Amino acid sequence: MARPALSREEVLDAAAALVRAHGPDGLTMRGLAAALDTAVTSIYWHVGNRESLLDALAERTVAELSTIRPRGRDPVERIASVAHALRRALRERPHLVAMVHERGLTERMFLPAQRALVREAHAAGLRGERAAELVRAVSFQTVGHVLLERNRERSPAQSPAEEELWRTETADADPPLARALAAPPDTGRLFAASVRALVRGLLADGDADGVPDAGGLPAADGAPAADGGPDADGGPDAGGIPAAGGAPTTDRVPPPPRHPDRE
Repeated sequence: MARPALSREEVLDAAAALVRAHGPDGLTMRGLAAALDTAVTSIYWHVGNRESLLDALAERTVAELSTIRPRGRDPVERIASVAHALRRALRERPHLVAMVHERGLTERMFLPAQRALVREAHAAGLRGERAAELVRAVSFQTVGHVLLERNRERSPAQSPAEEELWRTETADADPPLARALAAPPDTGRLFAASVRALVRGLLADGDADGVPDAGGLPAADGAPAADGGPDADGGPDAGGIPAAGGAPTTDRVPPPPRHPDRE
């Protein structure tokens, strides 16, 4: 029985799966043809050469990140929900995001999420520099957290490890603190807490400057509704992010753009 005709989307789906599993270097036209059980000429017919294929994957990644929408009942929940959705998107596709960065599309990729933050900042009563500060702070917090998560996940075994370093004496005679810091961090919960505190502080600063009240705040351990809460953010991702210093690599999430408040 003959195989059904391939579509361009099927080729892109298979190519994206190979990049997620093996990085951009693991994507070859022959390997892609083998994964699809088709001839190499069929791949070229649908997507052109390898560079055209990588360009198409980058464009599709940009489009995928444009679907982030805020959810929640009040300003803190809604703004935090954008951060949670962005974190999840970056963690699910680090290699693809790095390809977007290498093709000079980083600012366009982040713009939809940042415009969502702009709208939420305006709805909360922030304008101008105050709104820009919120957009940038949430963007940097999200991308920085993802970088640290990936660094921890891909780093070699540490010696001494955290559980060996944190003892009562290094925790200023606070045994509960030492035990907490010696335990592996719940990065999803930590992200939820840090974003919530950041957004609350920025909205409170706006209130102090005469900005109308931003509305009620969620419970301290309630996760934003955008993507199922902090634990739902840890989607599968085969790529990695190296140490924060140095030049971007093929598996690095890029920094947020410098002009998030432009329309």
